[in-house]
Formats: sequence, C-alpha cells, structure tokens
Amino acid sequence: MSASQPAPEAAPEPESEPDPIEVLTDRRFVGVLVLAAIVGVVASVIAWGFLVLVHEVQHWVFADIPDVLGYDHTPLWFYLPVLALAGVVTALAITRLPGRGGHVPAHGLDPEPTHPGALPGVALAALASIGLGIVLGPEAPLIAIGGGLGYLAVRLLRRDAPDELGTLIASSGTFAAVSFLFGSPLVAAVILIEASGVGPRRMPVVLIPGLLAAGIGSLVSIGLGSWTGVDRADISFDQLPLPEFARPDFADFLWTVPLAAAVAIGAIAIFELARRAEPLTARRPLLVLPAFGLFIAALAIAFAGATDKGADQILFSGQEQIGPLISGAEDWSLGALALVIVLKGLAYSVSLAGFRGGPVFPALFIGAAAGLMAAQLPGFEATPAVAVCLGAAIAAVLRLPLSGVVLATVLTAHTGLGVTPLIIVGVVVAYLVSIRLKRPAAAAA
Repeated sequence: MSASQPAPEAAPEPESEPDPIEVLTDRRFVGVLVLAAIVGVVASVIAWGFLVLVHEVQHWVFADIPDVLGYDHTPLWFYLPVLALAGVVTALAITRLPGRGGHVPAHGLDPEPTHPGALPGVALAALASIGLGIVLGPEAPLIAIGGGLGYLAVRLLRRDAPDELGTLIASSGTFAAVSFLFGSPLVAAVILIEASGVGPRRMPVVLIPGLLAAGIGSLVSIGLGSWTGVDRADISFDQLPLPEFARPDFADFLWTVPLAAAVAIGAIAIFELARRAEPLTARRPLLVLPAFGLFIAALAIAFAGATDKGADQILFSGQEQIGPLISGAEDWSLGALALVIVLKGLAYSVSLAGFRGGPVFPALFIGAAAGLMAAQLPGFEATPAVAVCLGAAIAAVLRLPLSGVVLATVLTAHTGLGVTPLIIVGVVVAYLVSIRLKRPAAAAA
C-alpha cells in the first residue's frame, strides 16, 4: 500500500451484550419485576376469560342450540353448518382485521410478541376456530394475547420505552397465559424459552420475570377456579388418568424406539399435508376455509357413523377428550383407535392449514390414542406406551425435545419415575427422525 493511500478504517467492534448479573442486581430491575407481576395477573385473568368463553361457546353451540331445536343430543347434520360458519368467521377475521388472525399453526408455535392492534383479530379468529369445533388448541392465541398485553402495558406506561423492555414484559405475559393453561410454570417456561431460542447470556434476564409471571399465572388459575366455581379441568390441562408404573424393562425399551419413530413419521405427514394446503387458504380464505370446515365435519360424521363413539372425538382440540379416552380405554377397539387416529389426523392437518389456534393438544390426543394401540403389544403396558407417544408427538410437532420431555413427564408424574427414561429415549428418537425427514423437504424448497 502506498503512503498516499489512506489507511482503511477499522471496523467498529460489535456492542457486547450487558452482563446479566449487572442487569439482575440493578435497582431498576425491581421495577421490571413489579411490572412483570402486574402483567402476569392481568394476562392470567384475560387467559381465564378467553378459555371460559371458548368453553361456553362450545357448550352453547353444541348443547344448548340443539336442545332448543328439540334434540336430545347434537344431530350429526348440525356439524356441517357450524364448521362452515367457523370457516367464514375465521376468514373474515383474517381478511378484514389487522394481523391476519395471528400465526398460521402449520408453522408451529410463534413466541414473538403480537402487536396490540392485532389482538382483536387474533381473539376472534381463535374463538371462531376453537369454539366452533376446529381441531386446534388454545395455546397459540394465549401466547399472542399474553404477549400483546405485556407490550401494551409497557407502551401505556412509557411510550418511549426501549424495545428490549417491551419484549421482556411481553414475554412475561406469554409466560403467565401459558402457565394458566397448563397449570404449571415449569411447562410454560420450558416451552417458551426453548421455542424462542434465547441465548445463554440473555436467558436469566428473560427467565426471572417470566417465571415470576408464570408462577402468578398458576396462582390465579387456582384462585379463580375456587372463586368462580368454574371447573379447572374444563379450561386447563391436568395429569392423565394412567396407572402407576414402577420401572421399565428390556421389552419397554425395545418397543419405545420404533413406536417413537412411527409417531414422528405420522406427525411429519400431518404437517407436510398442512403446509401443502396452506397456499390455498392464503389465496382465497373466504372460499377455502368454509370448505375445509365442511370437510372436517364430514370426517366427524363418518367416524360417528362407523363407530359407537361421538363426533366430538374427531372435533375440538382433544383437551377435554384425552382424559376420558384413557380412562375408558377398555371400551375402544383397535379398529376404533386406528380410525380416530387417521380421521382426527386428517382433520388436524386441514385445521393447521388455515384456521387459527395451537398445535399442541390435538398432537397429545392423537399420541395418546397411538399409545393405547401400542399397549396391545407384548410386554408393553399402557402407561409407558402413552407416555412415550405424548413426548414423541410434542418433539416431532414442535421440534422442541426438552419441551416434549417436560410436558410428557408432568402429565404422567403421578405414575412414578419409571416412565421418565422411556420418555427421554422416545423424544430423542422422534426428534432425530423429524429433523432427518424435514431436511430433504427444506432443501427442495
């Protein structure tokens, strides 16, 4: 380089992230915790209201209206107009309101904060989908609602607040809302931290206010249930009615590997079909979503006609049906279990393609049904079979292995520690199979 040429400017060094210990010990962080606690209370109450509203809409539509019409039970034809209406209202929320009704569930969970202006559209689309029988759960809209409320709280208190504070408090709102649903701060924390991919340096700053809000969410869940008289089992998830399981043996491990792989393959097939159908709903939602609603209703009617079970086994998220499914397993034939897996899987896939809701609970229901089928294998009991399928289903659907282990363990904790090693093995197998199957599809895209 000649002397006349100016020396190149040195590239600016990237700003280093603040030391999390300094942030946590700063006196101003106490104010952040107070705000997170307040947002946790508000988000939990709103989550309670949303879940109660969904439950009441389902009861009103599928029980009260048929009763007024003179039917002792819901006639099968009734599902056709109701699910078509679900498609119309969801499509209107997507096309007419800000935010397009929220995140498309075919892409898993989205932990990013939702803009407060999009909350009405998110709530309406989710209420129309979940309340009218579409095969999706409430966790995704609760994440959106909790995050939007947290972000709104920060902006109301201080319009010039830094984005980092808004994101932090929004995360606390999502922690509280999801904790209310699952009744466990641990489940909420693991799912949201793993889904968001927060780095190790930033994790304590997000985790501490989030855990505080999640703990408050669980307390509010308990308090509101006793104060209002609303059964918590109707609006939140609880442990499953499985018998105790002392310890696994060689046969349990032998069946766990192929069973978890099969669950992962089934989950990938469901989501691949949903992603292929998604462009149709994105282009013409007002036409396609009502048609998809009619298709889901037809699947439910076909199942009810082919078995002695109700159409509700195909419809809805499965949150309320999974407990009775397991406790009444002796009343299910292998043919009925296979049919409910296939038909609910199809309804689940179509629902993922364009309706609004979460992917977790239908996956759990289908996993439980698969576990009950696997319990007929030699030397394989119902408790380990169901536990393995629950963890494998979550790991494959969300591609969050730790969340799969924690959720399956929490739901089966009362059975003892014997299922935990099997859950871990099943989750690892399902996760590896799912990412191996997804890699060629991603490369082709």
